Amino acid sequence: MSEAQDMPKDRLVDGRYRIVRKIADGGMATVYQAVDVRLGRDVAIKIMHQQLAQGPYREQFIARFHREANAAASIASPYIVQVYDSGEHDGLDYLVMEYVKGVNLRAEMQHKRTFSVRETLRVVSETLSGLAAAHAARVVHRDIKPENILINNRGRVQITDFGLAKAISQATLSSTGMLLGTAAYLAPEMISDNEALPQGDCYSVGIMAWEMLAGRVPFQTDNPVTMVFKHVNENVPSIATVCAGIDPRVARFISSLTNRDVADRPADASVALDRLQKLMRTLPPEALRYRYDPSAQPQPTTAMSAVAANAANAANSTDIAHDPNAAGRPAPAQPMERMQSGTAPRGNDDPTSTIARPPQTPSDGRPPMSGSSAAPFAGDDSPTAMQPQRKSHVGLIVGIVAAIVAVLAAGGTWAWWYYAGPGSYNTMPKPEGLECEQNAPCRITGVDWKSYESALNVSDIHYEVSRAHSDDVPEGDVISTDPAYVDAHVSKRHEQTVKVVVSLGIQQVTIPKDIKSSDDPLAALKRAGIEHIEHSDDTDEWSLDVPQGMVISITPEPDTTIAHNETVDVVLSRGPMPVQMPDLIGQTKDYAQKTLEEDKLEVTFEEEFSDSIPVGQVLYTSQDAGSTLHWGDAVTVTVSKGPETVKMPDVVGKSPEDARKELEALGLKVKIDKPLGVDVLHRVQGQDPKAGSDVPKRTKDGDPTTVTIRIV
Repeated sequence: MSEAQDMPKDRLVDGRYRIVRKIADGGMATVYQAVDVRLGRDVAIKIMHQQLAQGPYREQFIARFHREANAAASIASPYIVQVYDSGEHDGLDYLVMEYVKGVNLRAEMQHKRTFSVRETLRVVSETLSGLAAAHAARVVHRDIKPENILINNRGRVQITDFGLAKAISQATLSSTGMLLGTAAYLAPEMISDNEALPQGDCYSVGIMAWEMLAGRVPFQTDNPVTMVFKHVNENVPSIATVCAGIDPRVARFISSLTNRDVADRPADASVALDRLQKLMRTLPPEALRYRYDPSAQPQPTTAMSAVAANAANAANSTDIAHDPNAAGRPAPAQPMERMQSGTAPRGNDDPTSTIARPPQTPSDGRPPMSGSSAAPFAGDDSPTAMQPQRKSHVGLIVGIVAAIVAVLAAGGTWAWWYYAGPGSYNTMPKPEGLECEQNAPCRITGVDWKSYESALNVSDIHYEVSRAHSDDVPEGDVISTDPAYVDAHVSKRHEQTVKVVVSLGIQQVTIPKDIKSSDDPLAALKRAGIEHIEHSDDTDEWSLDVPQGMVISITPEPDTTIAHNETVDVVLSRGPMPVQMPDLIGQTKDYAQKTLEEDKLEVTFEEEFSDSIPVGQVLYTSQDAGSTLHWGDAVTVTVSKGPETVKMPDVVGKSPEDARKELEALGLKVKIDKPLGVDVLHRVQGQDPKAGSDVPKRTKDGDPTTVTIRIV
C-alpha cells in the first residue's frame, strides 16, 4: 500500500487541499475528492504513488504529471476536465483538477448496452468539441476511450486524463518504446508508424461511436495483440453491417472517422465536428430515434467470460503473443516483439485491454528490467513493464473467483446506478447563452424556445409546451420549465414529462369603444384587462353635461389597442358643481340673468305688480338666497311690473250711489265730499283723480287708493 493510498480523511495537502474521500486507484496515482479551503470548492486531487516517486524512473513519471497539467491547462473548453494546480507534498507530486460529479462513458455502456443515434451523436459532438479545442492548441490526446469520457450530472461530456497528450509537433506513440493506449481504440498509424496525429483522436472517437451504437467494438477478440493487428490490417466494417436500418448518412460519417488511411479521415476534430453538425441538421426524428437491439442475436462473448478472461490473464501475468492461427490469417511481415497486458485503468473490466511494448534491449547488452510491483495507468509512458511469469492453475482459479466477485459487486453498483443513480435520470440541459452564477441555482428562463427545444430533443427529454403572456419575457422565449433549474433531474423510469411555458409576449388589450357611456368605467377597464389605470379624485372635473362617475376624458382614446400594463389616464365627472344661490331681491332683471347664467343655473323670469318695488327690479326668487344649488338647477325669478293701475272712469253726473259702486268695483276706496247742510244727495258734480287718468289701485302701504267725489 502506497503512502498516497493511505492518505487519511481531513489530511491537508500543501496547506490548502483537505482530503474528503478516495475516488479511485490507478497504477500511477490515487485520486481523491478534496476541498480547496482557500476557494471553498470541491476538487479532485491526483497524488503519485510513493514507490514511483522514489523509484529509478521518477523523472519520467513526474514528466507525465507535468505534461498532463500543461496539456489540460493550455486548452479552454467546457468539455475538458480542467487542471487547476500542481505541486509536491511530502515528496509526492500531485495534480489538482476539476471535480466532476457523474460517471464515465464505460459505466453508461455497461448499463445501456446500446445507445440511440441521438444519444450517440450528442456524446460524439461534445467529445469532438473538446478535442477541437485541444487540436487548436496543438495538443493530441492519444488515449480517447470510454473510460476517459466523463458524463457529468448535467449529462454533458468532459474529457479527462491528458497524461498521454503531447504537442502535435512532438507526437509519436512513445518516446520510451512503450506501446500506449487501449487496444480497441488505437488508430492504425499509432501502431504501425509510431505516430500520434489529430486524425488518430478522430479514429478513437469513431470506434467509440461504433461501440455505442452496436453494443460492442468492431473487432472482437480476447487477445489484444490480435485486435491491434486487425486495426492495422483490416478496414473497420460499416456500422450498418450490425445496425440494420440505421440512416446511411450516419453510417458514412462514422466510417469517415474510422478510415484506415489517415488521409481519408477528417484533418482534425474541428473538421469532424463541422461535418457532424451539418449532418445532424438534416436527420429526421425517426433517424435520431433509431436504436439497435442486440438481443435479437447472440453476442460473441458474454461480459462474464470477458471479465473472467481478463482477470485470469492479470492474475497469471501471462504473455500475450501474436498467434497467426488464432487470427485465421498469416502473421504480418514485421511481427511485433513479445507483448504483455498492462494494468486496466481505474479497474476497467471491459474486454478490451491496454497493451504495452517493453523497452528494447539496451545497446549495452543488458536485459530489460523486471516489472515494478505497481503498474502504471493504462497508456502511461512507463519506463518498464512487468515481465511474464509462469502460468499457474492456482492463479487462474484465483483470477476467476476474483472476477466473479468483481462482477457481483459491480452488479450492485449498476443496480443503484440504473434505479437510483445518474442512470435513472436525464438532466435539464443548460440553454445556449444563459448566464449562470457559479455555485448557485440557475433558473431556465428568458432563452429562445426553438434553440432550447433542440437541446431537449438532443437530450432525449420528453416535454409538453403551454403558452402564456409575459411582461418580462419576449415572445418566443421560455418563461419557465418544470423542473425549473439547469441540471435538475428528469426521471427516465417514470417517463417524466418536462413542462415548458413559452411566452406569447406582453398581453394586448383594447380600451372599450363604449367606455364613455359606462356607468362604472374603472371596472370596465379592469374587465378589459387593463391593469395600470391612472385616476385620482383630485383631478376629476365638474361637469354640467357628463353625469357623475362617467368618463370626461381618457388617454389613449377608446378602441385603442395597447399593452395590458400600459398606463391609461382617466378623468371622471364629479357631476354638476355646487353653487350658492345669490341674493337678487331688488336687483335688475339683467343683473339677475347674468349672475345666474355664470353659475350655470337655468333661469326663468316672471313678472308681478308691486306697489313697493319699482318696475324691472326683482321681487323674489324660487330659491332662497344662500341655499346650495348645482349647475343646471332651475331658478324662477319674479320681476316687478311696478304698481297695478286703473284708468279712472268718468262718474260726474251720476248719482252718488252709482259712482261709489263703479269705483269700488275697480278696487278703489270712495270718499264723498258734500257741502254742510245738504241732506239730499243729488248728482256728482266732480271727482279726484280726474276721469281718464291712470290711478294706482293701492298705496305703498298696500291700502286701496282713495278717490274723492264731490256732490252738489
